[in-house]
Amino acid sequence: MDAELSQMLLEARELSWTHHGRALAVHLPGMFVAYGRRGRYPAVSITGQRCEQGCDHCRGRLLESMLAAITPPELLALGRRLAAAGQEGLLLSGGSDPSGRLPWEAMLPAIEQLSAETDLIITAHVGRIDEGLARALKAAGVRQALVDVVGSPETARQVLHLADGLAAQEETLAACAAAGLEVVPHIILGLHAGRLGGEAQALELVAAAQPQRVVFVVLMPLAGTPLAQAQPPSPADVARFLAQARLRLPEARHHLGCARPRGRARQELDALAVYAGVNALAIPSDGALSAARELGLTVTFADTCCSVSLSPEESHALGRPARAFE
Repeated sequence: MDAELSQMLLEARELSWTHHGRALAVHLPGMFVAYGRRGRYPAVSITGQRCEQGCDHCRGRLLESMLAAITPPELLALGRRLAAAGQEGLLLSGGSDPSGRLPWEAMLPAIEQLSAETDLIITAHVGRIDEGLARALKAAGVRQALVDVVGSPETARQVLHLADGLAAQEETLAACAAAGLEVVPHIILGLHAGRLGGEAQALELVAAAQPQRVVFVVLMPLAGTPLAQAQPPSPADVARFLAQARLRLPEARHHLGCARPRGRARQELDALAVYAGVNALAIPSDGALSAARELGLTVTFADTCCSVSLSPEESHALGRPARAFE
């Protein structure tokens, strides 16, 4: 690691520790298994494997591993089964139409009933929503709106296939703010065929929303997609951006999401992210845990999406105290 990056990471983690303490929360979303633990927060697609938007980095591939519930009765029945099986919650997601919208209106009664009947934490990867729908989702019991954010209009048009560029995410961020629905922005690094370009602008869009939590994810080239051969940003470049993000958003909790490259690059990236002071990390690797031990961090565990990672104070207030990771 070069001296400049090392100094940036030092400044970032000390700023993180000032606001959030010397701690790292590790998470297992969905049905992932790591270190003998199994996640209890599955993702559910309300469109099955159907997606009309056809983003170049996904082409619907990410929907294949999700549970499907494409009608309100199916969602209600699935949610009841998940609650009875002891799941912590569920992430609602799905494929979008060409403008980036999901069929949320039809699902609202089922979401509301699940929220009333069960203790499931319900979050939603909302796509494009307006203020009225943001209010309706919140009233139905959706705890958080997860919103992908890119900063380049060209990336939005060419990779996400959104004809109006950044308008969808700007509309959605504003709608959530007006509705009082917590938004958890997901900044995607390297989405433009692995190149960093609009991420700095994305960070400014996120900063304007003043989120309590922000998730960083990194391009994962998927077989069968136009970006299958793309080279993701290097761990050092991602870490440099994470340090810059901490300086720009010192008080927010910073999370490294489950969408990031696997293999040796992931080990290095995870270690650098911990050195940068991330507060939460999904699907922990040996690299992350080794760095946490080196820095003397308190490591806790939750089998949920990292977007619902809580501070110790929030955790105890909800009656869900964090557990030590052993």
